Amino acid sequence: MEWSSQKNSGKKEKDLSHVIHKVPSGDGPYGKAKHAQIVEKDLEAAVVWFWKAINAGDRVDSALKDMAVVMKQLDRSEEAIEAVKSFRHRCSKQAQESLDNVLIDLYKKCGKVDEQIALLKQKLRMIYQGEAFNGKPTKTARSHGKKFQVSVKQETSRLLGNLGWAYMQKTNYIAAEVVYKKAQMIDPDTNKACNLALCLIKQARYEEARSVLDHVLQGQLLGSGDPKSRNRAEELLSELESRQPPPLLTGLGLVDDDFVDGLDGLIQESGPLRSKRLPIFEEISPFRDQLAC
Repeated sequence: MEWSSQKNSGKKEKDLSHVIHKVPSGDGPYGKAKHAQIVEKDLEAAVVWFWKAINAGDRVDSALKDMAVVMKQLDRSEEAIEAVKSFRHRCSKQAQESLDNVLIDLYKKCGKVDEQIALLKQKLRMIYQGEAFNGKPTKTARSHGKKFQVSVKQETSRLLGNLGWAYMQKTNYIAAEVVYKKAQMIDPDTNKACNLALCLIKQARYEEARSVLDHVLQGQLLGSGDPKSRNRAEELLSELESRQPPPLLTGLGLVDDDFVDGLDGLIQESGPLRSKRLPIFEEISPFRDQLAC
């Protein structure tokens, strides 16, 4: 009788852990994998059970995605990439979009920028062709355990933002600028604005960068009230000011006005100043702008 009571007590505790930790119930390999991941915090054991779930056909969509995320936490991102690419054919059509997002994160983690760019372009092409979200206008996403709706417009802007950052890693600032500006036209926010400002700073286009940062600091964009966003905008503004050449000092009383007037008169009496450069540089000078292009 006592043994039976202990057994029932243990069963109740196990059932309660499923509720508290939101772990799937049942004794299948996927349930054991999630229990190892979330309750026991044993990520290596979780990977073993996820593999067993994939091979047993137990919730393969979730098992493959969750295993890749855990592998990333274990710094086994290269292995996770191969697992997703090798076994995604076992997953449903509805799971492919989530697996693409997992792959993009893994490529980013491994520094595989070219692969990241190619996959981002492919996903944007699917949106353009009306194939994203399985033809629906919105999809349900999850972040930090909370579900929320994402529109096609928001997803497009997010993907463009990721593509812009990937181009930045390739130091292709012109392409990054174009992509960030498109993203801001669709669904503007402070994060992409700061990245656009950084892109412009890298191109020494300081006034344009300042204008973008002013929009963030003046609270004109979504997320402007976030302290992290404001701090980043202020840091970029400081970087901008450290790079920007100081303005010419004129009319500050550093030079006597009569002295300046006297110099002007001397120059007019002496005629135009001749350059001290060699003749060959005088001949090249008119074509300098063309060469720069």
